[in-house]
Amino acid sequence: MKMIDTHTHIYLEEFRDDLEPMLERAAAAGVAEMYLPAIDSRTHEEMHELEKARPNTCFAMMGLHPCSVKSDYISELNIVKEYFSVRKYVAVGEIGLDYHWDKTFVEEQKKAFRQQIEWAIEYKIPISIHSRDATQAAIEIVGEYLGSGLSGVFHCFGGTVREAEAIIGLGFYLGIGGVLTYKNSGLAAVLREIPLAKIVLETDAPYLSPVPFRGKRNEPSYMKEVLVNLAQLYGISDAEVDMVTSGNAKILFKRN
Repeated sequence: MKMIDTHTHIYLEEFRDDLEPMLERAAAAGVAEMYLPAIDSRTHEEMHELEKARPNTCFAMMGLHPCSVKSDYISELNIVKEYFSVRKYVAVGEIGLDYHWDKTFVEEQKKAFRQQIEWAIEYKIPISIHSRDATQAAIEIVGEYLGSGLSGVFHCFGGTVREAEAIIGLGFYLGIGGVLTYKNSGLAAVLREIPLAKIVLETDAPYLSPVPFRGKRNEPSYMKEVLVNLAQLYGISDAEVDMVTSGNAKILFKRN
């Protein structure tokens, strides 16, 4: 196994007490690479430190999470812009829209999303999209950039078949994690209509642990449960799911 976790926040404080054992469990489970989406300036240092310590397995993105778009979002975006001016990142992320918790800064979220999409186009790197309760709105904004070369992934996809098809039509991937294992999520029925060639694996650790670890802190080693569920869903071997999704991730992050 050489699984790729395309979205994991293992630099957060939830992993402070057992970071090394957790990384050893990931390696033992067959996780070869882990991609680290940024949130905001409060955790940039920790993310960069982990990438520096594990340069062959951990790869940082840079971006402003929509839930961190507040009244000071311009200063946060300036920090992101400054990072892009001094070094390379594998993607712009995680960026997007979140209509679940608080809609106070929806217009600011849209402005931040568009600005960061433009940076991704400028630097020719993909985007990792957060779109909780806002998938259609995110699809519409991404659609504004058709023909620009923009690429990326809708992380933690949990939408409808129609939304999945629209995302694929834009040339984007679907990030699939622990939600697939939740009995009432309905995601399995959606993915039956979607080719594995458009799916990448993720954990979103420490969040959204798959069954049988639901309710506990998530970590990359648990991604094997998602892979097994996909293998059963498509009627193929675990090894084939690993090969296809890891290949997709390498294309997504331009690491071929």
